[in-house]
Amino acid sequence: MLMKTPQNEVVLNYAPNSTEKKLLQKAMEEAKSVEKDIPMYIGNQEIRTEDKRRLSMPHEHAHTLGYYHFGDEYHVGQAIRAALNAKEAWGKFTREQRGRIFLKAAELAAGPYRMKLNAATMLGQSKNAYQAEIDAACELIDFLRFNVHFMEEMEHIQPASSPGVNNQLEYRPLEGFVFALTPFNFTAIAANLPTAPAMLGNVVVWKPAETQIYAAQVIMELLIEAGLPAGVINLIYTEGPVAGEVIFNHPEFAGLHFTGSTKVFKSLWKTIANNLDTYKNFPRIVGETGGKDFVLAHPSANPKEVATALVRGAFEYQGQKCSAASRAYLPVSLWEQIKTFVLENLATIKMGTVEDFGNFVNAVIDEKAFDRIVAAIELAKNDPLMKVIAGGTYDKSVGYFIAPTILQAIDPWSTTMTEELFGPVLTVYIYPDNTFEDVLHLVDTSSPYALTGAIFSADRAVLENAKEVLQHAAGNIYLNDKPTGAVVGQQPFGGGRMSGTNDKSGSMLNLLRWVSPRTVKETFVSPKDFRYPFLG
Repeated sequence: MLMKTPQNEVVLNYAPNSTEKKLLQKAMEEAKSVEKDIPMYIGNQEIRTEDKRRLSMPHEHAHTLGYYHFGDEYHVGQAIRAALNAKEAWGKFTREQRGRIFLKAAELAAGPYRMKLNAATMLGQSKNAYQAEIDAACELIDFLRFNVHFMEEMEHIQPASSPGVNNQLEYRPLEGFVFALTPFNFTAIAANLPTAPAMLGNVVVWKPAETQIYAAQVIMELLIEAGLPAGVINLIYTEGPVAGEVIFNHPEFAGLHFTGSTKVFKSLWKTIANNLDTYKNFPRIVGETGGKDFVLAHPSANPKEVATALVRGAFEYQGQKCSAASRAYLPVSLWEQIKTFVLENLATIKMGTVEDFGNFVNAVIDEKAFDRIVAAIELAKNDPLMKVIAGGTYDKSVGYFIAPTILQAIDPWSTTMTEELFGPVLTVYIYPDNTFEDVLHLVDTSSPYALTGAIFSADRAVLENAKEVLQHAAGNIYLNDKPTGAVVGQQPFGGGRMSGTNDKSGSMLNLLRWVSPRTVKETFVSPKDFRYPFLG
């Protein structure tokens, strides 16, 4: 065994005058002082092209972080060839040999790469120090360590053997290559989607979101230093449809590991289905998509606890988490107290650059996201069935800043109560206390998503009943806690309905999707007569 059951990486607090704060500030200063040249990584080559594209900071969009080299369909094909060329040699690595590479990567991330990963995530994705630490450092490290542990545990799941027979399950990699398509909002997810299949012996073509490339390149540097062989993971930057046209028409396409929008995931699934006759095997399709995550408070709930969960759940990382609290159902008897606590909290929240550690809220990811969220806020302002409780202001002159916004909906089926916004906007619906059972049904039916949800109550019977009624409304349910912050190894993450395939990253369940098991039966003394006793 490579390791005992791992422990979750300790979160550093970056308190004033702490060593880690000084180191992180230095790392950010160094990163900002140069314009980085970011190649694609295909096989053993760093690929540079004539098409160089600028990377900026969401909170200071005039500043250039660097340029990445943009590819085309040729580079996609090149990455596939590099992956398939590496497959045979990578397949000969033992489970222990593969595991050691990723355990070394975890140690590098915990040590010399920690501040580099955090700084890149803060500058490129506009995360404050704490949000970067729990993501780019701790969750990334946890994914690597726990997945090695899960891989070892998986090998111990073996069938029974009868007298004179030995049965064995072999956990083989998939036949072909895996396509990892990763989002902007979590550096840890961007690392996990290609490394989880690779750990099981698969080879990968990885395309990150454009707005995560700055940190993705650091991940690739880390993996190379950890000893990952060339071609096992190939990092490309192209248009999505260009990559899809090549990848989904390739006979060796074996699987998709995806995190992103529901609309894109549906489109990819349809494309794969239409191309089934092209493939050697039925591809594995694993996706975590959108959410319209809820907070439901019972009249017995503690108002201050609910208020804290709303502020943290809705506005940490500007609401750009697939698990972020986006709709809340609050009893009229508690509403005024909850509102008072929330408004008091919001009055103390500062918004601005990530380099000021006093800022709780930073910028949304880019201008496209800014314009989309602002349009929804303006629509709500002009809706007679909507009321702006807090925020509603915004400014993109320096960075893409949107103040934490709370809307009160008269209609629980309004757009912002039912459709994903992916920004710092929370919509609340205030219900009569005696209609809690009806509200349970409303929560369950008013959104197509089923990712996360939180239920607050001091009554155990209420919690158990709500959990049962809402059993399909969220893949991760939280009792008396905010609906965000799933920890690897503690709360396996994923949802159903239109939130994805619920293959639970951060657990063995996800790794099982990236193997094609083979059963081997060996009979020690083979029969020499076809006749069975009953024939006598």
